Amino acid sequence: DAAVALLTPARSGVAAAVNETVVPRDRWAGTVLADGDRVEILTAVQGG
Repeated sequence: DAAVALLTPARSGVAAAVNETVVPRDRWAGTVLADGDRVEILTAVQGG
């Protein structure tokens, strides 16, 4: 939760992945990051 908040102000339409594995939102707070982990934050954008 804290890492995502540091990386994006968006609160909805956000997904997080650690080492190319999506982490469900209900597990964000309990996910422990280690040195070398690759964190990706994806935000949904509406367009046409």
